[in-house]
Amino acid sequence: MSRLTGGDPSLLRRINSAVVLRALRDSGSLTLTDLTHLTGLSRPTVEGVVEGLIETGLVAESAPEEGETRKQGRPARRFRFLAEAGHLLGIEIGSHRVAARVSGLDGRIVGSGSREVARTADADTRLERVALLVADVLRDAGVARGSLWAVGVGSPGIVEADGTVRLGTALPQWTGLALGERLRRSFSCPVLVENDANAAAVAEQWQGAAVDSDDVVFVLAGLSPGAGALIGGRLHRGFGGAAGEIGALHLLGRGATPEKLLSTTDEPLHPLDEQAVAAVFARAKGGDVRAGEAVERFAQRLLHDVAALVLALDPELVVIGGWAAGLDGVLDPLRRELSRFCLRPPRVTLSLLGEAAVATGALRLALDHVEERLFTVEGTAPARR
Repeated sequence: MSRLTGGDPSLLRRINSAVVLRALRDSGSLTLTDLTHLTGLSRPTVEGVVEGLIETGLVAESAPEEGETRKQGRPARRFRFLAEAGHLLGIEIGSHRVAARVSGLDGRIVGSGSREVARTADADTRLERVALLVADVLRDAGVARGSLWAVGVGSPGIVEADGTVRLGTALPQWTGLALGERLRRSFSCPVLVENDANAAAVAEQWQGAAVDSDDVVFVLAGLSPGAGALIGGRLHRGFGGAAGEIGALHLLGRGATPEKLLSTTDEPLHPLDEQAVAAVFARAKGGDVRAGEAVERFAQRLLHDVAALVLALDPELVVIGGWAAGLDGVLDPLRRELSRFCLRPPRVTLSLLGEAAVATGALRLALDHVEERLFTVEGTAPARR
């Protein structure tokens, strides 16, 4: 391929196409005059670009708006971005469930669903569950698998760039799993795998509690908490993808494992699952002294883990998600602890997306990939994330 220069007409056409396409995607139905004003391009240029985008299947002529009239002749032609020209899929793979959300190219959800899965399920069983869920969600939404442009996946563990889980202790047989490679066999489009807390952080900034913040820590609070961080609006993965793994702090001598923290006897809590933990919290709420002590130990450990991350990153906002976010009174103690330990305590709030955070973030990652393809031209500025 020949090297493109700033004066290359091919590059200029691609830049103009990206500018016009973004304007249509962001603003809805527009006339040629509207596009000329929005983009600053000449009318002949806009008209040529629009015709080219119609040929690619990304733009279509739309009906005149209600009540739109002209003094002479027909209403001005209007055009719209064809969000239905392709689709995106976001998948969450969790300990007790898998979930999926499908959208058009504009990110608007057209279908979703979830299935329960046993925490003890092996990798093959868990991925079979994902395959069945995806088939159900696509069928119910009337979306053909071949229309998918990108798939995002949120998974526990430290995830490498190619989608391999370098370390994943939350799920059986997850460490070393070539998750990206396994999933790519089922799709004819790019598959992007990300740590689940990282995906949730992206989701909260897109549609949740952090839409107005660029420096954010999202805490996926569970038995082994994890965190995702956005610094200057960009996802911070760290050198090896292990940023935010605060659940490993007990390995550094910071305290007992969750099994011991939540035990109401002299023995570790076994089996350690959400049902057993929920029972401990229910007993604590009912006045059981030892259960109350266990809950206090667990909460304090979470507070200290979050404080360590806040001290390192100095975020504007901390968003608490995961099942522990539903604990009574978790925010006030966290705010008090952060005020004690941190030089500049951040705002603290609960997730607005709840259980949908990871799958929504995975969908956003797929959308980012497609937007880079549609709106970023080689030699111009890179995509936002």
